[in-house]
Amino acid sequence: MHIAGVQHDAFEHLVTVTLADVERNIGLYQDEALRMPVVITENNRPCTALISAKEYARLKRRDRQVIAAGGVSERQVAAMREARVPDRFDDLDAELKDWEP
Repeated sequence: MHIAGVQHDAFEHLVTVTLADVERNIGLYQDEALRMPVVITENNRPCTALISAKEYARLKRRDRQVIAAGGVSERQVAAMREARVPDRFDDLDAELKDWEP
């Protein structure tokens, strides 16, 4: 769907809109968020994303579980030490380029 005045990021395949646009057209962007995330920018920088409740629930189900260090076996520790990210995921390093905690 093409919405007038909306930038479409070709790499991410996400709709990107300004906060002011969302404030003026919240219903439109809520409908769009049912189909795909809507990235909201402020001062020309991504600040938040509008997603459907269904997508939020899916992401929450995928949250990682925290394990106490004492609850990990030696075999698991050895497996973590030997683990390597497959080469096919090298392009994901670019996502961390501007990462800030």
